[in-house]
Amino acid sequence: MDFALSEEQELFRTAIRKYMNNINGTEAARAVIDGKLDVVTRFASGMAELGVTAIPVSEESDGLGLGALDLVPVFEETGRVLLPGSQLETLALAVPLLESYGTPAQKAARLPNVATGGSTMSVAWYEKGTSLFPNSFCCVAAKTENGYALTGTKTLVPVIGEPDVFITGAQTAEGKSLFLVKASDLASVRMLSVIDETQRLAEVTFDAAPGELLGEPGNAADMMKHGLLHFNAALCSSMVGGMDELVKMTAEYSKIRVQFNQPIGRFQAIKHGIVNMKLDLETARSLSYYAAWAVESDAVDKISAVHSARSFISKAYIKAAGDSIQIHGGIGFTEELDVQLFLKRARYYENYFGSVHDSRKETAHSLGWHLGSATRDAVPAS
Repeated sequence: MDFALSEEQELFRTAIRKYMNNINGTEAARAVIDGKLDVVTRFASGMAELGVTAIPVSEESDGLGLGALDLVPVFEETGRVLLPGSQLETLALAVPLLESYGTPAQKAARLPNVATGGSTMSVAWYEKGTSLFPNSFCCVAAKTENGYALTGTKTLVPVIGEPDVFITGAQTAEGKSLFLVKASDLASVRMLSVIDETQRLAEVTFDAAPGELLGEPGNAADMMKHGLLHFNAALCSSMVGGMDELVKMTAEYSKIRVQFNQPIGRFQAIKHGIVNMKLDLETARSLSYYAAWAVESDAVDKISAVHSARSFISKAYIKAAGDSIQIHGGIGFTEELDVQLFLKRARYYENYFGSVHDSRKETAHSLGWHLGSATRDAVPAS
């Protein structure tokens, strides 16, 4: 079965890469590190003009109605330049949740704005001292005459690009539920330190904030697991883009760096290191493409496809960045080169909306490896 991108998707990649080349590589990412956050809005508008923001939005909501595979070239190219912004959270998590569980009124109110680039969204999910899927939330949602009022605190909330709507989880009488909350209704926002300085995470507080119920009450965990399939497939594409740039960057450096009167790329140890990076890249790309296809086609093995891809690619991205630094030598971890930016991004994504352990666990459960001691002994989940 051929999972290569279509001619139209590759042509669209060419257009996106041309736009990314105008950014001059990681220039936008470095601008965010320097505190110039206006570049996030500027480049988000450019992406909207290319039609990127309309890709996952249904035609009924003024979008293009395309699938996860059409987002692959988008996130590979944005991952290649570490483009800062909330494209992943908006297009690959918030939009699938709204499309799958939103009411017609909720879709009409928000999705057309997303399609035109006029609105971005984020997810406020984590709470202090809890796992990805805790038994209950400390953040509570009390019923009111007009809906719900949310009170509590969420942490590790992506806020780069100043999203205007948050999808958040809160405890109700029926159990954990999802809500839509406007950014203007937040009681406070406290910025957090992040290993990847091109990102922005915050701790946000709700104080009787008006919340709009999304989907059925008590169904937050299952809804998020569904949304995370789309998100992880897109995240894999972004990491593959970063790995591709690392291989290219490292191979080029090995041609110009001279040691003992010859390019270091002629040394066997360097050759083997770059070849191993390339092999991991091609494996990661194959897993990424299949994961996106499985999500788009609603394949029976979509859970194992997505989470096995996420677990492998997360580790491979970190290894590629580490090996690239080793090959670059002492200059590799300095701010002068971009390699250290990719290593920070790889570490940032390692535990982003789930860890490698979480993905391996989901893969094992989807394949039934957790059922019975005989099966568990025969095929170890790790």
